[in-house]
Amino acid sequence: MVSRSLRTIILCAFLAILGFFLLTEHRAHLFGALPYVLLLACPLLHLFLHGRHGSQTSEAQPGGKQARPSDHTGGHSHE
Repeated sequence: MVSRSLRTIILCAFLAILGFFLLTEHRAHLFGALPYVLLLACPLLHLFLHGRHGSQTSEAQPGGKQARPSDHTGGHSHE
């Protein structure tokens, strides 16, 4: 019976060989599609990464302080 770690090593070797042949034999196809993949990635990155900004309102917060846009210090004030 083959041990689990030996099966893992054999699987990794097989995947490495498979990846090598896929890259060498289909390099023209992969690099030909690369500009289109980058163009299609732009809207996805725009949608997913702009959700991390948070709201930037200037309405007064409770306590009399006004909300300020966060700066590059992580939103902490150095007063």
